[in-house]
Amino acid sequence: MKTRTGIMFSTIHTEGGLLPADLLQRLSEGDSQLPGLAPESYHLLAGERLNEAINRSWNRLLGAWQTFSRHLAALPEGQTGTGLTRERWLLPLFQELGYGRLQANKGLEFEGKSYPISHMWNHSPIHLVGCRVDLDRLTPGVAGAARTSPHSLVQEFLNRSDDHLWGFVSNGLKLRILRDNVSLTRQAFVEFDLEAMMEGEVYSDFVLLWMLCHESRVESEVPEECWLERWRETAKESGTRALEGLRQGVEEAVRALGSGFLAYPGNAGLREKLRRGELAAQDYYRQVLRLVYRLLFLFVAEDRDLLLAPDAAPEAAARYREHYSVDRLRRLAQSVRGTRHCDLYRALKIVMAGLGSDEGCPVLALRPLGSFLWSEEAMPDLAVADIANRDLLTAVRELTLTEEGGVFRQVDYKNLGSEELGSVYESLLELHPELDIDAGTFTLDVAAGHERKSTGSYYTPDSLVQCLLDSALDPVLDEACRGADPERAILSLKICDPACGSGHFLVAAAHRVAKRLAAVRTGDDEPSPEATRTALRDVIGHCLYGVDVNPMAVELCKVSLWMEALEPGRPLSFLDHRILCGNSLLGARPGLIDQGIPDDAFKPIEGDDKAFASARRKENRQERRGGQTSLFADMLAEKAAAYGELGSALRDLDAIADESIDDIRRKEERYKEIKRSPEYEDAVFVADAWCAAFVWRKTHDAPPPITHDAFLRLRSDPSSVAPSVRAEVERLRERHRFFHWHLEFPDVFRVDGGTTSGEASGLPGGFDVVLGNPPWERIKL
Repeated sequence: MKTRTGIMFSTIHTEGGLLPADLLQRLSEGDSQLPGLAPESYHLLAGERLNEAINRSWNRLLGAWQTFSRHLAALPEGQTGTGLTRERWLLPLFQELGYGRLQANKGLEFEGKSYPISHMWNHSPIHLVGCRVDLDRLTPGVAGAARTSPHSLVQEFLNRSDDHLWGFVSNGLKLRILRDNVSLTRQAFVEFDLEAMMEGEVYSDFVLLWMLCHESRVESEVPEECWLERWRETAKESGTRALEGLRQGVEEAVRALGSGFLAYPGNAGLREKLRRGELAAQDYYRQVLRLVYRLLFLFVAEDRDLLLAPDAAPEAAARYREHYSVDRLRRLAQSVRGTRHCDLYRALKIVMAGLGSDEGCPVLALRPLGSFLWSEEAMPDLAVADIANRDLLTAVRELTLTEEGGVFRQVDYKNLGSEELGSVYESLLELHPELDIDAGTFTLDVAAGHERKSTGSYYTPDSLVQCLLDSALDPVLDEACRGADPERAILSLKICDPACGSGHFLVAAAHRVAKRLAAVRTGDDEPSPEATRTALRDVIGHCLYGVDVNPMAVELCKVSLWMEALEPGRPLSFLDHRILCGNSLLGARPGLIDQGIPDDAFKPIEGDDKAFASARRKENRQERRGGQTSLFADMLAEKAAAYGELGSALRDLDAIADESIDDIRRKEERYKEIKRSPEYEDAVFVADAWCAAFVWRKTHDAPPPITHDAFLRLRSDPSSVAPSVRAEVERLRERHRFFHWHLEFPDVFRVDGGTTSGEASGLPGGFDVVLGNPPWERIKL
């Protein structure tokens, strides 16, 4: 039975994983395994204890806060209160934290740019502003703030200076710890709500503030050796171990859910479908995985406070949190094993159904999210099945707790990133489900030729991702920002990962682009999390494209992007036309299709009859020399024009908004209409047939192969194709997952009004940035 120890901080907020909640928890508990917590490391006198020193500071600062509050109430409207905030409150606060009487800074200049930071202590900038100055917004009329926010001012200085690593910014009501995060794409800080802390007399949170912000934490002559930095490194090492625990936890959760549904007495229908083969073991596994994806999504959304409708009735929000939230499941999983009843899963199904419906679930403060992930089609068999509380809680326990040193701690889902999801994805690809229906067991084994190998799927370390973005994406963003309309230029960028996996590259790129977009919109180099989140949704909806041959990777990539782009009260962005499943290396292009079937298509491959292939190659050569192409020229030109109209229709999808679930449904229906249209189906079939010619079984017992003249007739009238030939094309398409870039992304590769016979590629247009994974295995020539 897993148990944990933990403390909830009511006035402390950590953003971006700078110092994760788990580390703050360990500090507050006085974890003996953490260095730097001895009284002497805080420069206390011999025999003096930490709690005594902290308590003295607390009592003094309570009086200072009361004095400051009285003066603040009398502060005239329109005044920022800078002098009042510093003299009556912040300078006494920093004095109690061991900094002495901070001296005003005369101004900093770095690389020709001025940084009017109010104070400096050793290597740490300390910017103290008035209580009516927002830390995240420009405040005209305040020194140094007309061009940037206080937070951005300090963050930019830390990012640009090699000699300054940690800093502080405060307006008296909030205090933030910042660190150089030039390598990151989102804000990262620890924030203390001083007003709530002092007014509510939350002494336990003040203890952590004192321990983190004390001058001894940043006093080292070498910034990289200060206690804050050493604790951060400790947290990173712990996070690496927690990541390994999460990977194992996901596997165990899948096993628990897979076995739990099989074993539940009321699921006779599910077991019978598996026995009869109506539901394949792999499809059952995928439904279980989608349930895990849903749980991961809910963990992240709840921890980031992004799930519930912002305008919902308070009683509805309270009802959700107390009786239906996954946080409730987490709390139960930490304290009880669970019973054989199924009430917990039935409550979860109510939540999932509400998020997938068009109406949402107003009584639980839930707005509809839309998307395939939350649709009935995603897990049709599990939606009507049940699972015992004990099995569901086991899965939740495995997903939310990791072990370190014999202590189980919560996974930090608030700051869960694509790196963690990518690692989980990599481990799952190695596994193959094994079911014993009668025994009610579900296991995962590593099988020879497993999915990871067969699909070429590999997880990329974050350091490599960031390095690639530096060289490939940043120059393009720089160019876009130099234009007359940088916002429009940024949102017009087209960024593709042709082997996207779980979306690690795309999520990282989205954050980097969104930060630039938010900076352009706000005029702030370090835009607020709210401005960045809105920009992130716009970037994900307009700029990103991804392809992967593994269908579950495509689903997880969408989940990763949705987690990042989620905004309260708004549905998930429509991504079905941007993140697609297919083999990005195997497809047809207009210029090649126009040239017909080449003789090289009949080179024998494994399993072919060489003599038969040679005869068909000779036949194809003669047909190409016969010059039949001109007979179909007029009809082919008409079809090319139709393809151009088809491309325009797909490009028009972006003109439909995605603010409401009705907007999303309109996009979904329009996309389905286009994909089911005869013009589109014919275009895809022709391209599939061209590709199929290369992998066709060249044997006497196979359907007749597609030679040049047969392809011309097929292209002019796809409906005339023999059923056996059509069936073989469709079989090969499913097996090899042909992917035709000009048909899947016509807003990028445009074929308007005619063919492009003179071009080998036949693909006008293209992406602005293509992000690719380097080969990971040695290739012997």
